[in-house]
Amino acid sequence: MMRHRTVSVRRAAALSLVLMATVTVRGAAQQPAAQKAGDDDIDRRVVAVMPQVITWRRDFHEHPELGNREVRTQKIVADYLRSLGMEVRTDIAKTGVVGVLRGGKPGGVVALRSDMDALPVAEKVDLPFKSTVRSTYAGQDIGVMHACGHDAHMAMLLGAATVLAGMRAQLPGTVKFLFQPAEEGPPPGERGGAVLMIEEGALANPAPTAIFGLHVWPEEAGKLSFKPGAEMSMADGLNIVVKGKQTHGAQPWKGVDPVVISAEIVTALQSITARQTDITLAPAIVTVATINGGVRGNIIPDSVVMTGTIRTFDQAMREDIHMRIKRTAEMIAQASGGTATVGFGGASGSAPVFNDPALLTRMMPTITRAAGGKINPNAVWMPSEDYSLYQQKVPGLFLFLGINKAGVKADDAAANHSPYFFVNEDALPVGVKALAGLAFDYLSGGAK
Repeated sequence: MMRHRTVSVRRAAALSLVLMATVTVRGAAQQPAAQKAGDDDIDRRVVAVMPQVITWRRDFHEHPELGNREVRTQKIVADYLRSLGMEVRTDIAKTGVVGVLRGGKPGGVVALRSDMDALPVAEKVDLPFKSTVRSTYAGQDIGVMHACGHDAHMAMLLGAATVLAGMRAQLPGTVKFLFQPAEEGPPPGERGGAVLMIEEGALANPAPTAIFGLHVWPEEAGKLSFKPGAEMSMADGLNIVVKGKQTHGAQPWKGVDPVVISAEIVTALQSITARQTDITLAPAIVTVATINGGVRGNIIPDSVVMTGTIRTFDQAMREDIHMRIKRTAEMIAQASGGTATVGFGGASGSAPVFNDPALLTRMMPTITRAAGGKINPNAVWMPSEDYSLYQQKVPGLFLFLGINKAGVKADDAAANHSPYFFVNEDALPVGVKALAGLAFDYLSGGAK
């Protein structure tokens, strides 16, 4: 009881700050977006670059590459940024790219980020530029697909780079373009992603004072969604090894069955968030996604390995759920004469994606104008993103761009990571305009 009171008090204090920002954001969203210096120029340049943005997006989609293997992608991105006259680094985070655009006027530094990697998913969408790429992941031959929209992210950021490079003379400051590999996680046994980008200097020399990014999502095309404060969850990997005693399938009493123990553990774990956790404080999810054990139907195996994911928004709740998972698995195994070893870690989002409330309030006019007023300022997502690691170093905003086909509701669209995931390219100009506008307006003193 004391733990829940402590969490409640601390959570209430944090939420009071976010609530004030939410009220301000909602009020700002109801106001018409005022025209600012540079808006017309950005609009014209976005229109002009869109054919190239579509070409980039389709090329990246047709030639996807897994995390830490984005060799072709890196070359295309780096070569193009160099053609814009930028300083370019490619010796970062294995296959990452950092481009630096220095404006014609003195000013601050802002960063824009895109991820680059595809997923081990075999595409089932019938497109002229459908991916037929195959690769090897964790020892398996698999199809490869941009099933999370990173192809669109890269194309939109290259479009924004084109727009801002064309406005270099009037740009007051510097824009850093971060193209990050392995957002979905590096291959087993490797390091990568945002943590390695940061370690190897992506946020240094020059150091930005704000960072912006966006992600496509199955929502109304062209809508921008976000919220102040925690917007996406923390993610932890879950690994449980259940040990029993191997025996003949016809004589289970002569052994200890880790398959039955594992089934009991999977069921019991669901009661942690359903019955033991106060999810009125913050959402939480425990998922077991893989179960592997045994070699044939008449042999009870010696062990079973389960893996999954845990999603939380609150650190105290996260620690409490970890404790309950460990206790539940170990005690169920012990009751049946087996053992369970529980491990956590290996996921990319070690902190929530957190939109700085003051920065969001400041940039609301830019966001509203980019979306033509189509915004959702109170959105929460259970997936996680290692973009959160940048926000631990620099105040930042992370937006979601709707990319559904016209007339398709969010619940009816294929989810990210699905082989049927689809991007409506009609939404991409909003993303280009948002990225370019956020960088330009921030350097110009904000969208006040």
